[in-house]
Amino acid sequence: MQVRDWQDILDDVTDANTDPEGWRAIAGQRQDGVGEDLYLGHPGVGVYHLKTYAKNPYDVRGVGAKVARKIDDEIGTHLPDEELRRRFAVQSPPENEDEAVSKARRLEETIKVHAEAPTTPDDLFRDVMDALDSPAYGPMEYELSDRPDDLDALSETFDEAEELLSAELDDLIERDEVDRGFY
Repeated sequence: MQVRDWQDILDDVTDANTDPEGWRAIAGQRQDGVGEDLYLGHPGVGVYHLKTYAKNPYDVRGVGAKVARKIDDEIGTHLPDEELRRRFAVQSPPENEDEAVSKARRLEETIKVHAEAPTTPDDLFRDVMDALDSPAYGPMEYELSDRPDDLDALSETFDEAEELLSAELDDLIERDEVDRGFY
């Protein structure tokens, strides 16, 4: 397992070249210490674990690693399914002005269609993600002030990664000379 910067992990997710709708995520407060835990999983890619903290409102720092090459039945039970109403998306900014204009036009047309016809929240979300060419999106379980039980279960499943990533994040926090995250 290779520990890397959390942004590098997100780059892997955006470059995965897989069904963008197949991703699942679960996140919450770190078990011990400041920051958050996040697991991102996709059946065709595997599972990533990220640990982050906000050094200040404009600077999120963190580490991550790929912890599984596939989602087996045990791991899959701890990741949310489509029934969960909360959603997440990973986006990459447009590479240039032409791409930005093209995405804006597609998004504008998508919103117009949904404004003029009956729609569901899920259909609107999926169509917006498609219009923006989102490389990863799906259901997410997230607790801002707590930890979901399934997050604890994943931490136990990947206990070695949990220990290593926690130590790396604590070292990062110490190097940044921050005793706590930004509140």
